[in-house]
Amino acid sequence: METRGISVKLKNIHHRGQDVVALFFPYNTALIAEVKKLPEVKYSKTHTCWYLPSKPDTVSLILGHLKGKAWVDYSLLAKAKKENAIPGGSARQATKKPMPQRSEGQSQALRMMEQKLKLRGYSPNTVRTYLMNFGKFLHFFDNHHPIDLTETDIRNYLLFLIERHKVSRSAQNQAINAIKFFYEKVMMQERKVYHLERPIKEKKLPEILSQQEIVTIFSSTGNIKHQAMLMLIYSAGLRRSELLNLRIGDVDFDRRTVLIRGSKGHKDRYSILADQMIPLLNRYLLEFNPGFWLFEGRAGQRYTASSLQQVFKQAVKKAGIKKVARLHMLRHSFATHLLESGTSTRYIQVLLGHESSKTTEIYAQVTSFALEKIKSPLDQIAVDKRLKDGREK
Repeated sequence: METRGISVKLKNIHHRGQDVVALFFPYNTALIAEVKKLPEVKYSKTHTCWYLPSKPDTVSLILGHLKGKAWVDYSLLAKAKKENAIPGGSARQATKKPMPQRSEGQSQALRMMEQKLKLRGYSPNTVRTYLMNFGKFLHFFDNHHPIDLTETDIRNYLLFLIERHKVSRSAQNQAINAIKFFYEKVMMQERKVYHLERPIKEKKLPEILSQQEIVTIFSSTGNIKHQAMLMLIYSAGLRRSELLNLRIGDVDFDRRTVLIRGSKGHKDRYSILADQMIPLLNRYLLEFNPGFWLFEGRAGQRYTASSLQQVFKQAVKKAGIKKVARLHMLRHSFATHLLESGTSTRYIQVLLGHESSKTTEIYAQVTSFALEKIKSPLDQIAVDKRLKDGREK
């Protein structure tokens, strides 16, 4: 018997002393057989419906199981207070408000999202970012359940971020990613329904440090541990998190390699270990004797990102570098200097762990070797002796 076209309505009810999610639908033997496959599902003669214990992942579980088999209507799950909506329905209040107490439906949505993010293996930083952005989204709509909101509501929220809070393009994209993750991955909705326009990405060139500036920064780092950390980032082109996640055995002195585990995209890769790093790292290991992580804090825990940032900031200040320098510029400088020395972009792509060669090719726009071959018109005038002592002949 065909099940497609049948509507299954979900509703929160209280049954036998517990909160459950009930499934109401017309009698259909094929659909009943599918529903019976759901874990912990039971039938209630009192309410004439099938039901499951109300848990953070219950709705997501039902949607995923019945996708393509029946139309699931979850509008009755919402506990939104309609009287809080602005007349007209599509545009809610757009003024900044103190953080309200979240409704049970909103709290459940956040729990479902957190669980899905962790099950899909997202990094702790990404989980925090997604939950923070989605929490702000829920706050904007007060007690309205997210499944009540329309695409117009979502667009109005994004316009609010842009017009009232003047958020950057990066922040806009983070908000969109969090919202889309909930509706598409947690609630299993079709992507086309919540396909939102992306802000035009700013095409900024990577900022780099000159080789002389890098030498000055390293020389300004008195602590051998601090010097080893900064030099290893530049030596192997590491991200901050990649350095902090290094274990002692990840540095192979014989093969001159550094193993980076579970980096961006959950991929392992190898990078190079400079010959100059070997005596420095050996001295560091003898003096500090770390237990597990290559670079540890005072209590033996992994060295913190904030402490590493502070180390770099102090070294830059002591070195007298005037430009606004950031730790990630060491990685950018690694790639640019390799390119200037004639290294193929393909090899640089592998060392950096870039998924696409286009990401690596951007460094070609900041190399100096090509620019050095181009003469400024001012220099040409001087060569032709048409400019002398600042005055034209």
